[in-house]
Amino acid sequence: MDMKRITTWLAVPIALLAAGVAAAQQYPVKPVKIIVGFAPGGGSDFIARVIANKLGERFGSQVIVENRPGAGSTIGTEVVVKSPADGYTLLLNSASHTVNPSVYKLSFDSVNDITPIVQLSRGPYVVAVHPSVPARTLQELVALAKQQPDKLAYASSGNGGHVHVATEYFLYTAGIKVTHVPYKGTGPALNDTIAGTTQLILGSVATALQHVKSGRLRALAVTTPKRIAAASDVPTVAESGYPTYEVTNWHGLVGPKGLPKDIVARLNKEVNEALKSADVEKILASDGLEPAGGSPEQLASIIKSEIARWSQVVKRAGVKLE
Repeated sequence: MDMKRITTWLAVPIALLAAGVAAAQQYPVKPVKIIVGFAPGGGSDFIARVIANKLGERFGSQVIVENRPGAGSTIGTEVVVKSPADGYTLLLNSASHTVNPSVYKLSFDSVNDITPIVQLSRGPYVVAVHPSVPARTLQELVALAKQQPDKLAYASSGNGGHVHVATEYFLYTAGIKVTHVPYKGTGPALNDTIAGTTQLILGSVATALQHVKSGRLRALAVTTPKRIAAASDVPTVAESGYPTYEVTNWHGLVGPKGLPKDIVARLNKEVNEALKSADVEKILASDGLEPAGGSPEQLASIIKSEIARWSQVVKRAGVKLE
């Protein structure tokens, strides 16, 4: 082989590499779309719009949010995993993503058909009851449920959702049975608990705490390992006598399988920088959340471990879609 051919042969991969680096540096050259698998106005939609706004500022180009609700966010996820792996269609995923493999027959692999980018936020659920319930602590609620096993009912945003399995996880931990009443969304589930139709709910801080402060609900505990500043007088479930119980409501940003490493690195860097800003921290705190951040590998680890965890809970509780 002559030197001219060798030089040409070596130049090809170098040129491709240079083109890839240039593409990542130029990215994005058109609007980036973040798919949300839930309806507008909810917690996931809120996070997506906060991040889209900050990314748009940092990119100097448009980042839009598109809602594709339905089937526990699996419809939106399917859209993303079937999209080109070019960084222009991303997914705002949540803790529900790790429950779905155990309750739905999915057309995609929840681990291998995505590219984790970065965790965005984390926060607790508030264990809350209607004021008519004669329990002022979590232990009193458990005692009441054991004395009157058919009296209490809890509301969830739907069969097979994160709230559903998180509640069943607590019931199993505490050794009690409470009737499940699924609703089509957080709004109606919360409204019926406020009305007293159901007596118990695991609500997000943003949706539940305002009703706690108005006296329409009573907060018994938060599900994260530490208390939260927005309700520092409310103990954790662990403090309340159940040290093995902990559930975090989180959100992450992922792309389709095969997303180029340079684009993943760029997105991870920009989001991490955005999450460090005081205004984002303040905005998330208003929704009872805190910025997360971290590496793609950290988000991948969370997804894998949570899928395994909720699979056990779903089997143990016999959770099924109806």
